[in-house]
Amino acid sequence: MEKISQPEAGILPRYGQEYKQNYKDLLIWQKGLDLVVQVYLLADKFPNAETYGLKGQMQRAAVSVPSNIAEGQARGSTNAEFSRFIRIALGSLAEVDTQLELSIRLGYITEGEAESAFALALEIRKDAVWFC
Repeated sequence: MEKISQPEAGILPRYGQEYKQNYKDLLIWQKGLDLVVQVYLLADKFPNAETYGLKGQMQRAAVSVPSNIAEGQARGSTNAEFSRFIRIALGSLAEVDTQLELSIRLGYITEGEAESAFALALEIRKDAVWFC
């Protein structure tokens, strides 16, 4: 799938224009999926004791980011409703950031290992400005 730049990926139309873009075309959704993969790879480094603790919580929060973006776009009703789902995704993104930081402090991963996930989370946050 070809990645589309955010302006091409569609700032939502205004004043009652119809929005026909598929959520899979949104760069912010594609980056969200990339973040999920990174989080899962990092979580594999956690001890078995964290399977149902921090590891599971961080994975669920990461999955929530692209899931909320997809749901908000797929509903296709209003810009305000889509913006609400983007804000929910941003909340989940803040959870992932916090959980990554905690994972570093607990010694499960290093700052270097988490660097790419932090950078991608920042990109997603910046992209979200287009929709809020």
